[in-house]
Amino acid sequence: MSRIATPGDLVKLRDRLNAKRNAKATWLAVCAGTGCRACGAMALADKFEEEIEKRGIGDKVGVRRTGCHGLCERGPMVMVQPAGESYFGIHPENVPAVLDQVETGKGDVEQFRYLDEEGGKRVSKLSDVPFYKHQNRVLLENNLWGDASSIEDYIALGGYSALAKALTEMTPDAVLNEVKEAKLRGRGGGGFLAGRKWESVRKAEGEPKYVIVNADEGDPGAFMDGSLLEGTPHSVLEGLILGAYAIGAAEGFIYVRQEYPLARKHAQLAIDQAREYGLLGEDILGSNFSFDVKIHRGAGAFVSGESSALMSAIEGHVGEPRPKYVHTSEKGVWGKPSCLNNVETWANVPHIINKGAAWFKGMGTAESTGTKIFSLVGKVKNTGLVEVPMGITLRDIIFKIGGGVPAGKQFKAVQTGGPSGGVVPEALLDLPVDFDELTKVGSMMGSGGMIVMDTNTCMVDTARYYIRFLAHESCGKCVPCREGTRQMLNILDRIASGEGREDDLGLLEELAEFMQAASLCALGQSAPNPVASTLKYFRDEYEEHIREKRCRAGVCTALIAYEIDQSKCKSCGACQRACPAGAIDKGGKDGKVFTVVQEKCIKCGACFSACPDKFNAVTKVPALSIKR
Repeated sequence: MSRIATPGDLVKLRDRLNAKRNAKATWLAVCAGTGCRACGAMALADKFEEEIEKRGIGDKVGVRRTGCHGLCERGPMVMVQPAGESYFGIHPENVPAVLDQVETGKGDVEQFRYLDEEGGKRVSKLSDVPFYKHQNRVLLENNLWGDASSIEDYIALGGYSALAKALTEMTPDAVLNEVKEAKLRGRGGGGFLAGRKWESVRKAEGEPKYVIVNADEGDPGAFMDGSLLEGTPHSVLEGLILGAYAIGAAEGFIYVRQEYPLARKHAQLAIDQAREYGLLGEDILGSNFSFDVKIHRGAGAFVSGESSALMSAIEGHVGEPRPKYVHTSEKGVWGKPSCLNNVETWANVPHIINKGAAWFKGMGTAESTGTKIFSLVGKVKNTGLVEVPMGITLRDIIFKIGGGVPAGKQFKAVQTGGPSGGVVPEALLDLPVDFDELTKVGSMMGSGGMIVMDTNTCMVDTARYYIRFLAHESCGKCVPCREGTRQMLNILDRIASGEGREDDLGLLEELAEFMQAASLCALGQSAPNPVASTLKYFRDEYEEHIREKRCRAGVCTALIAYEIDQSKCKSCGACQRACPAGAIDKGGKDGKVFTVVQEKCIKCGACFSACPDKFNAVTKVPALSIKR
């Protein structure tokens, strides 16, 4: 491929590529994101190609290995383009049936279509699936239409047109002002206005200046940035180049966490392809603007996602935060002005330049514009990635898109914003989801994690889980975070084990205030959120643990015991076979049904899980109710 020397060359190439794409009447878009790959998506794509060649229909039907389609609960997924028909849970042995349907419309594929539980009907079009029809997919849309590893697919879909527009029709100031006018807020957590940050770096004294992609997404249950970088790496790269042009940077970095091998692979491939096509390097598209990018692989530390810690890691030092009175916009990487935004923030920039600030502000709220990607996980029917306008309610995300809580359980709370976020109760389900509203109720947007919980969730245990994670990930540089998280964990462990004291709750609140006021970086300042929010909305559960030695959700093992209901036990022996401690024995009425020998029970729950649903003979009871 010869270098693209001018914007005109880019347009001509796009026309040729689209003619090539349109030569095939049908394309099969196989989701090849990490989740679907784990379910065998690559073998599925191989089987489609093999069967297409065998049938001799390669001139009509093609296969694309795309980015994540979003509905991870139902993978592997395939979408037939341009018809828009979708299939879920497809495996290699199902390929002939799908191709029969594509060729003749008579394939046996009904069982692979989405089942709409409300209507009781199978849905064939992806756009009619409730999970998708209530979204507004701007950033994730190309994940359905382009091969994740192909720059040609990205260009065919309009890629790098924003860069061409900026370099030929706009000054750096004009690009900067468009981003400012759009009110794009950083999607990585703090929600700081991207345009204002860019302007600070642009005006800062010192050369060279750097632009950086933060792909160190370490929140448990979150995979938004990873999926974007896997599925459309060129959109992130194009946004970074535009930012560099606006700021006046000649070099950039993509900081990718160690645990994202596919995202790192695709990001490097995108960089190599962009260089080959003349979209990185010297005199991009015939302009006087030159820019290049390197990838820095993270070492797995959660705290390295903090801006100054990430920049220290790029320099080769330990990823520890720096004092906040030194702004990274003035003294970042190697003491030079540096602009850091996360993956999703950069990916928004090409859309803003192409379609304008007014278009972007037409989505979302007055102060939180555009769309936001969330990883919707936990106790919800449809787990996966969702992209929605800012300002949508939690209720709409969880129930309209997510399908609500499965197995007839009742919704209890949703945790937003990652491990440093807060827990939002059912009473606040109609809360608009944006940066400011979530902060008001003690949670945060964070990078977009959203974990749904049902009534089987213990709030004390939930707070303990997140504090344990944060205590482990604290860099230890400042006392408030290092010691505060450990002391919080000690208190929560004590409460969960039935040894809590009446003054523990006041002590937790005092620790939370101290950490928020005195910690060095955002990790320590926000670390108390899980405790503070659960205390605010679920204080009665803490009090039950302390005063009654009872865990209403039956989660804290020190406070529960397992019993077998003698009237329901059918002596099937499933519980005895599952028990690893030999704690199930014959007893009870006439020695014909099973009982739990409490002295031997290790409270693993194996008997509870093994008991057939039709019997429900094994139950959880408060430990204090057991007579020994």
